[in-house]
Amino acid sequence: MAVKMNAQPVRGTKDFLPNEVEVRDYVRETIEKTYKVFGFQKIDTPELEDIERLNKSDGGENLSMIFKILKRGQKLDLTKENLTEDDLTDSGLRYDLTMPLSRYFANNHQFLNMPFKAIQIGKVFRAERPQKGRLRAFIQCDIDIIGDKSINAEMELIAATTKALDNIGFSDFKIRINDRRILTDMIEGSGFASEEVMSVCIIFDKLDKIGIEGVKAELIEKGYDNNVVEKFINIINEAEDDALGAALKYCKNQEVVENVKKVIDFANNISNGKFEAIYDKSLVRGMGYYTGMVFEIVSPKFGSSVAGGGRYDEMIGKYIGESVPAVGFSIGFERITSILLEEKMTSPQKKKVILIYGDEDEFSKVILKANELIEQDMCVSVLKRGKKMGKQMDMLIASGYELSYNLADDSFKNLSAR
Repeated sequence: MAVKMNAQPVRGTKDFLPNEVEVRDYVRETIEKTYKVFGFQKIDTPELEDIERLNKSDGGENLSMIFKILKRGQKLDLTKENLTEDDLTDSGLRYDLTMPLSRYFANNHQFLNMPFKAIQIGKVFRAERPQKGRLRAFIQCDIDIIGDKSINAEMELIAATTKALDNIGFSDFKIRINDRRILTDMIEGSGFASEEVMSVCIIFDKLDKIGIEGVKAELIEKGYDNNVVEKFINIINEAEDDALGAALKYCKNQEVVENVKKVIDFANNISNGKFEAIYDKSLVRGMGYYTGMVFEIVSPKFGSSVAGGGRYDEMIGKYIGESVPAVGFSIGFERITSILLEEKMTSPQKKKVILIYGDEDEFSKVILKANELIEQDMCVSVLKRGKKMGKQMDMLIASGYELSYNLADDSFKNLSAR
C-alpha cells in the first residue's frame, strides 16, 4: 500500500470551503464595486518583483519577511565561493501592494489620468509567524490616490473605505488618525536625534500594549539618556487631556495639526453614528515610507486593526526622480472575512434551489428545467435522488440552499422545515 502524502496546506496558508469562498467573493466584489462608484479604477500588477526593488522599498520590518525566489538556469552559479542570498536570488514575492503601485505608476504614468485613483485587490506574501487573522499568503484590498497633495485625498479614501465596510455590514469601528510629522517633532523636541526617531517610534507604537511606563522602561533599556526619555514621557502625558492642543504646542508646522483636526471632523460628520474618528498620538504605523498623515481602523470584534494606511509622498519619486504626492488605504480582507464568517454571515445572493431528479428522468430535461429556474433568477444545484441523500442535502442547506424542487411531482419544498 502506498504511503499517504501530507495533505495539509503549507504552514501559514489556508484552504477555503465553498461556503467560505462564497462569503469571501461577496465581500471582495462588494468592496470593489463600492470603490468603483467612488471613481477608483482597478489595476493589476505582477506578484513577482525585482529583488533589488523589494530590498530598497522602505518596507520596514516587512523587508525581513520577503519570500525570495531562486535564480534559474545559467543565472544560478552554485560553484561561486562565499555565496550570499543576493547571489542566489533575483526576484521575490510582493509583501504589499504599495511598492508595486509606485513602480506601476512610474512605468505607466503617461497613460493615466491625474490625480490617479487606483484599486488593487490581490494576494501578497510575508514569511512571518502565522497567527489568527495573519497568514503568509493573504489578500489585500487597496485604494490609493496619486497626484493630490491636499487633505481631500485623505478624506476621499476615508469616505470610500468606510462606505465599503458599511456595505458589507461591518460597523461599530473606530478610525484612529495621527500624523508622522507631529510625532517626529515631539520626539526631536524631547532631545532625541533625528536618526533616533524611527527607533523611538517603534517602541512608542507599543503604548497600547505595554503602557507609558513600559515605553519609558524600554527606551531607558535601549540606552537613551534618562533626561531625554523623561522629557518625552512628560510631553506624552501632557497630551492626555488635550491631545491636539499639545500637538499644536510641539509641532513645528501648525497646519499639520489643523489638517488632522479637519480630517477627524470630516469623518465624524459623514459617519451617521456608525463609526467614530479620533486623534491618537500613539498611532505610528510601521512602514518606513509614510511621510505624513496615517490612519487605522480598529474593531472591538477583532481586538486590533482591520484597515490602515497613510501618506507616502516620497516613494514614487525614487522611480521617476521627482516628488509625487500619494496616499493609500488598505482593508485587511482576511481579518474582516474571518470576523464575518465567525458571525455566520452568508452572502445575500440569489435564492438557491436543489433540483432533485431520478433515473427515469432524461438528463436533458433536467438541465432544461434547471435553465428555466435560473432564468427566474435562482441558483440551481441538480441532485440525483438516492436512498441516502441526507448528508448531501445537509451540506447544501448549510451552504444556503433554501428550497428543493422535485422533478417527479413538479413541486417546491421549503428546506427550513426539513
